[in-house]
Amino acid sequence: MSVDEAQESTLSKPFEASVSPQAAQAATTASPQSPSETAPAATGLPGKGALAGVKVLELGTLIAGPFAARMLGEFGAEVIKIEDPEHGDPLRKWRKLHPDAGGTSLWWAVQARNKKSVTINLKSPEGQEIVRKLAAQADIVVENFRPGLLERFGLGYEQLSAENPGLVMVRLSGYGQTGPYRDRPGFGAIAESMGGLRHITGYPDLPPPRIGISIGDSIAALHGVIGAMMALHHRNVNGGRGQVVDVALYEAVFNLMESVVPEYSVAGMVRERTGASLPGIVPSNTYPCADGMIVVGGNSDPIFKRLMHAIGRADLAEDPGLAHNDGRVPRTQEIDDAIGGWTRVRPIDEALAVLQGADVPASRIYTVADMFQDPQFAARQMIQRFQFPDGTPIDLPNITPKLSETPGETQWLGPELGAHTDEVLGQLGYDAEQIKRLRENKII
Repeated sequence: MSVDEAQESTLSKPFEASVSPQAAQAATTASPQSPSETAPAATGLPGKGALAGVKVLELGTLIAGPFAARMLGEFGAEVIKIEDPEHGDPLRKWRKLHPDAGGTSLWWAVQARNKKSVTINLKSPEGQEIVRKLAAQADIVVENFRPGLLERFGLGYEQLSAENPGLVMVRLSGYGQTGPYRDRPGFGAIAESMGGLRHITGYPDLPPPRIGISIGDSIAALHGVIGAMMALHHRNVNGGRGQVVDVALYEAVFNLMESVVPEYSVAGMVRERTGASLPGIVPSNTYPCADGMIVVGGNSDPIFKRLMHAIGRADLAEDPGLAHNDGRVPRTQEIDDAIGGWTRVRPIDEALAVLQGADVPASRIYTVADMFQDPQFAARQMIQRFQFPDGTPIDLPNITPKLSETPGETQWLGPELGAHTDEVLGQLGYDAEQIKRLRENKII
């Protein structure tokens, strides 16, 4: 199946950094198909993952905090998600909505899987007291409010850890808990800009584009999970107290910026946008084929030699000046022209067969439709089918990473708003009459 079937005639040199391929229009004729293996409906059975026994309280909305808590829940932690009683997490209405599931976001099924939804009005003193009771039993609190808000509710780390000294609090915010910017609002897009990612993304003759997903939030969430695991290890193995894991979204992005800081410090170099190429590492680029585009990574010395032989350029393969990357960088355009000249007259499948036969890393540019039909995705069960309570099928991405002894598991899909409120409050000792009163008073 072909993907990204761009009009190659308009792409004279799509791999040249100074040219933006505005005319590249991806089109696919594939229609999504069901995975070959259908997973059973999620049952909600108790998890037995690597984090079984860990209790997580999520005080987050949208992406960064909820994604961090989601990963913990995917590996067996009990995650209690606190939501506003009236509207819930705004992500319930983000992106494509499911017409047959109350108009809830399809993203919600993934982002909130394995979580218990408990509705509590955080602005009310009684609601705050319930949260304090939950935090007293928790190992980890994950939150992504603006700094200072939880303190105003009496739910800051100092307040919660006074009752639970072993508590680990993961705090995700735009700029961190300190510094002159701490009180500013911040989303992933702002973090990507301040952290340096946007400036080096795209083509130099166009404004910096955004990545197609909210990557700044997700990167911060991953840093939060790593920090939580280190803090738990310190508490459980080293006999330490709990602590705060302070993750600024812009710093999480900044942490991935490779060598930009020493390059500027030592050489005064400001890395710029270079289109589809990987700057200073050659060759690694996107190249035109007769029916679309492929990505080729021939940037290690042995692979470069194999790549040049595969495309019939033994002269470049054996050129001693190109044997190492530092010799290839000044001749980037020559090398890209050689590869692009070879790929542009061949269909994607033919080009990939030759390159992969020569053990050269290369791939078509996948759409989600391609993923549904790809044997590698199928072999590793990366797309699994589940069912909504009404029987409507839904396919979800499987859980990453794959642990050999304690793999992650989807126990249930993102729940309805407040689906677990009575259960969780009952476990705290509230009886039916008390729960009824709290609901009537709009506390829950």
